[in-house]
Formats: sequence, structure tokens, C-alpha cells
Amino acid sequence: MTSTSPLLTPPVAVIVGASSGIGAALAHRLAADGYRLALLARREDALQAVAERVAAAGNAGRPHVFPHDVTDYDAIPGLFQRILAAMGRVDVVVYAAGVLHPVAADEYDFAKDRPMLETNLLGAVAWLGQAAAYFQTQGEGHIVGISSVAGDRGRVKNPAYQASKAGLTNYLESLRNRLSRHGVHVLTVKPGFVDTPMLQAAGGGAFWVISPEQAAADIAKAIRRRKQVIYTPARWRWLMLTIQHIPSFLFRKVSV
Repeated sequence: MTSTSPLLTPPVAVIVGASSGIGAALAHRLAADGYRLALLARREDALQAVAERVAAAGNAGRPHVFPHDVTDYDAIPGLFQRILAAMGRVDVVVYAAGVLHPVAADEYDFAKDRPMLETNLLGAVAWLGQAAAYFQTQGEGHIVGISSVAGDRGRVKNPAYQASKAGLTNYLESLRNRLSRHGVHVLTVKPGFVDTPMLQAAGGGAFWVISPEQAAADIAKAIRRRKQVIYTPARWRWLMLTIQHIPSFLFRKVSV
């Protein structure tokens, strides 16, 4: 459990993008850890199914469900207040929403690029900015953003997706630097290949593919330990450190 909650009051986690993948797995993990949950996603049927499975596990009651399209930015302030009214408090906000459209090496299609930027970056800024304002006033709380190893360096494949994740990584670092003096914890999560519908739609992962449940366990542990940045699985940290130090004239020749 988060240290922000009294012993007799279960903490509350809001998971944006909870209908599948890491978000859904994290709902199960945090419920098992004693959290009450508010789950958000665009697909209401899938979201309700996740809530039913969490409730059936019998850990923390049925999650509250809030259907929501993260690109409806104007709706977020009012929705956040609805969540507060329903839950009574918020201790953790997780932004796990994301889209990845396959893009060919010689393809430049703004119709594909735009949704990735709108969902992966702008939706995150809208939601996590709302969380930041609330937690700064409270003087405590946890913000969790699911970024990606794809944001660590500009590679040949899918420039817009990588830009969205690089932007999210830097945004989270800025929030961390701004909010640390107010007692607010900000966690950046950088998964590698996770066996999710998004990865399958993109053609699958090449190596080190982990389950959403493993990623969720790593994230829950990082929240408890107030980590700043984690890679999941952890060995990605060392691979990305190596990749970041490859000279540009060599890196541009590598088709990754």
C-alpha cells in the first residue's frame, strides 16, 4: 500500500487506460495490494470485463468504471472531480493509455502519427497535469507514467511513436523535479516488449518479451519503493545505456 493512506482507509488508484495490457494487469496487482480502483478507458465493454475479473478475485471490491476517451481533453477536469466525489480521495494516478500504429520505413502518414501523439503524449499531459495540481495541494501522492524504451533514442522505426514516448519521459522528469519539494512521487516506467494487444498488432516483440503481469508487479514494487525510473524487465536499462552511447554516425546505419 502507499504510505499516503491511513491504516484504516484503503488507498485509491486511478488507472487511465485500464481495459487491456499493462493497465489491466496493474488493476489486478493493485487490487491485490489493497487499493480501491477507478478504471478508465475508451472501450466500456472491455473495461467492465476487467472490473468484473478484479471483483471476482475478491481483493478490494468492484472497481469504479469511468468510460473515457483520453483525447477528450476538455472533459478531464470535470471527470477528475467526479472520481474524487465517487472515491473520496486519490492516492495514485497511472497513465497507461497508449496506441502504436505500424509505420513502414518509407511511410510518412500524419493520419497515423497524430493519434499516437494525441494519446501517448497530449492525453498524458492533460491527465497527469490534473493529478499534479491535486497532489501538490495535498502535499502527497504518486504519479505513474508508462513510457517506453522507444523514447530513449530516435531510431529508424516509427518516429512519431518514439517522439511521443520521448516527450512523455521528459514531461515526467519535469514533473518529478517540480513536485519533489511538495512530497509527490513521480515514477517513469520504460517497458521493453510486453505481450499486449498493441505489441501483437505491431508484429510482436523480438526478444525479452514479458507478460503484462510481470510489468505490473515491477510497477507496484516501484510505487512502494518510490523509485524514479524503472525499466521492465530491468536488463533493458543496460541495453539502452549502450544504445544511447553509440555515435550518431553509426547509429543511423542501424535498422532498429
